[in-house]
Amino acid sequence: MAEKLYAGIEAVGTKFVCIIASGPSDIRAKIQIKTTTPEETLAQVTAFFKKELARQDVARAGIGSFGPLELDPDSQAYGFITTTPKPGWAQVNLAGIIHRELGLPVRIDTDVNAAALGEWRWGAARGLNDFVYLTVGTGIGGGVFSGGKLVHGLIHPEIGHMLIRHDRTRDPYPGCCPAHADCWEGLACGLAIKKRWGLPAEELPEGHPAWELEAYYLAQGLMNLICTLSPRRIILGGGVIRASHLLPLVREQLTSLMGGYFQNPAITEGLDSYLIKPGLGDLAGVMGAIALAEGVTEPEE
Repeated sequence: MAEKLYAGIEAVGTKFVCIIASGPSDIRAKIQIKTTTPEETLAQVTAFFKKELARQDVARAGIGSFGPLELDPDSQAYGFITTTPKPGWAQVNLAGIIHRELGLPVRIDTDVNAAALGEWRWGAARGLNDFVYLTVGTGIGGGVFSGGKLVHGLIHPEIGHMLIRHDRTRDPYPGCCPAHADCWEGLACGLAIKKRWGLPAEELPEGHPAWELEAYYLAQGLMNLICTLSPRRIILGGGVIRASHLLPLVREQLTSLMGGYFQNPAITEGLDSYLIKPGLGDLAGVMGAIALAEGVTEPEE
C-alpha cells in the first residue's frame, strides 16, 4: 500500500521550506521561498502546493512556524502569528490562509516544536520521551518534549527569552532583542553575533573571541534547561551551530558551569552524546511539519 503524502511547511524568518512527503526518505517535491511580505510569500507558497496537489493526492498539511503563535484550538485566532517583531507578519492568519487556499486540514505549531517532533519521529530523539530541541540561528527558540508530548502550557515555551548573566565589562554589547535587550536570544543569536562583531557567524574564523563568548552564553541557557526540565538529551540546530568548533566549546563551558553537581553518567561521562546536533540536519523543521500533518503519536523504529 502506498504511503500517504502530506504537505509540510517550515516557516522561519528568512525562508519558507515547502515539501510534499511521507517521510525523510520519501520527499516528492520541495521548494525554498524567501520570506518577504505575507502577501508575496504566501502567494508563492500556495502556488507551489496547488501545482503539486493537481498531480498528487495529499491528505493534510502541517506548519512549523516562527511566532509567537496562537495555538489554543478554542481561540478564534487559532493559527495566527501574533506579536512577532517581524515587519508585516503580526496578526497573520497563517493556518487559515493555507487551509482556505489548499482545501486541506491543517495542523500548526512553532517551528522549534515541529523540529522537536521531527527529531522524535525520525531523528536523534527516537526512543526518548523527555528532551529539548534548541535552534540557534537568526533567533533562539526551543521545543520541549516531556512525558512523550510537546509542551504548550499557557502559550508555548519561549526558551530564547530566558534571562542570563550579562557581564557588561567583558561584553558591553547591549543585546538585540526588541523586547528584552539582553535575554538569551538578545545576547547569543546569530543577529547578536553579527551586530556585536560586525560579521555574521559563518565569516568569523575559529579562534576568534566571539566563539568563547558565544559558548559561554549558550552554556548558561543550557544549564538553566537542565536544572528546570531535566531533559534526557538536548539537540542543538540552527545556522550558528553549524560551526564545527562551537559545540565542543559549549560542552566545555557547560561542564564548568555545572560544577560537578549533576551526578548522572549521561552528563558526567557522555556529554558528547547528550548535547548533540539534529539527526535530520536541516530537514528537522520541515519533517516535523510532515509529522504534524500525519498526526504522529509514536516514533518510527
